[in-house]
Amino acid sequence: MSERGGPVEQATPRDSAGSDISARLVLLLAVAAAGTVANLYYAQPLLPEMARSLRVTAAQVGWVPVLTQVGYALGLFLFVPLGDAVERRRLILLLVVASAVALVAAAVAQGVVSLAVACLAVGFLTVTPHVAVPLAAHLAAPSQRGRVLGLIMSGVLAGILLARTFSGLIGGAFGWRAVYGVAAVGMLVLAVGLARLLPVAPPERAVRYGSLLASMGPLVRDEAELRLPSFIGAMGFASFSVFWTTLAFFLETPPYHWGAEGAGLFGLIGLSGAFAAPLVGRLADRRGARFATGLALFLALGSWGVLVLLGRNLVGLIVGIVLLDVGIQSAHVANLARVHALDPAARSRRNTVYMVSYFVGGALGTWIGVRAWTRFGWAGTCAAGAGFILLGLVGWARRGKPGRQAQIVGRAPPGSPGQGKRRDSLAAGT
Repeated sequence: MSERGGPVEQATPRDSAGSDISARLVLLLAVAAAGTVANLYYAQPLLPEMARSLRVTAAQVGWVPVLTQVGYALGLFLFVPLGDAVERRRLILLLVVASAVALVAAAVAQGVVSLAVACLAVGFLTVTPHVAVPLAAHLAAPSQRGRVLGLIMSGVLAGILLARTFSGLIGGAFGWRAVYGVAAVGMLVLAVGLARLLPVAPPERAVRYGSLLASMGPLVRDEAELRLPSFIGAMGFASFSVFWTTLAFFLETPPYHWGAEGAGLFGLIGLSGAFAAPLVGRLADRRGARFATGLALFLALGSWGVLVLLGRNLVGLIVGIVLLDVGIQSAHVANLARVHALDPAARSRRNTVYMVSYFVGGALGTWIGVRAWTRFGWAGTCAAGAGFILLGLVGWARRGKPGRQAQIVGRAPPGSPGQGKRRDSLAAGT
């Protein structure tokens, strides 16, 4: 029992130090992260075409990406902690196959309501990257763990941005339904590869699923150093979503008059954020994560100034996109560095809190962005995006202090330094 009478988390008798992980498996996990997270973003360049096909307004079709991100936030909350309680290989395979079924439902949807419900399911089931990352950390030796996780997170960033390019090109050539059909086939192919290469990975410790979920409430309550980065991350991703959700509508107006293909190609420009992420990680190591976060937020705020003033000029639009993507992705990396600098005993659960907050912010930004565009046009879109960054800066200006950390005593795995007196913090949320 813990000092507060909470449940004891028991360790299974196995070595959790990790071992060498093959380059082929690392590559497969990076591809799996990219391919599955991409499912969340296929709709954004396709919204005008979806609206015409289903005979609905921009505001009505705007619920499709909103519910996709709401579903993702729910999946993060319910599935990612489950990775600490069940065999991870089986969980990943079930999620990938179920994602394929949800994508087929989206491809054949005959109305905006059925499409939105299908995309809610797509988001709910597309949490494989955040189950794969702890699995990779478990499999990799400590000496290569950082490199392995960095490669997989690069896959996540690439998937987020290249999804728009893929959907824009496929959707422009064959229609929006083809995008979801091709993605479903891709998930089944991915499931075959994962089934062949993923090793069986039972949980390191026996712990009740309900206890995992219950432990996250005290985390949020007690730790300002978790709450503040989570809020800042949510506001940053809200701003990011304002732009990418409305870009396809903006590019249909003068002087561009572009379709889904044009909107999708801008995803390639957004890769600048993925390249900047490692540099920001090093800056966070040298100057601190909070400093790096503030610098990134001011960069993102400046991007909205460029977009509102020069967005109708192609060069100005490209510059604005680069600044926005570098700023938002950099803030995301710095926020994660800040969160993971806390007590390592509950890193998975803290990551769940942060990522749920992040995608709730994305859903809010998508909803606000569509409404700002339909009522106020490009100026309203830029005002909404900048407003979210300003809220993030308010959170950044506050200084959090580590919360109280009640402990749970549990058995360490055999041979570990803390055997016989390992401290965890499940019930108290640390």
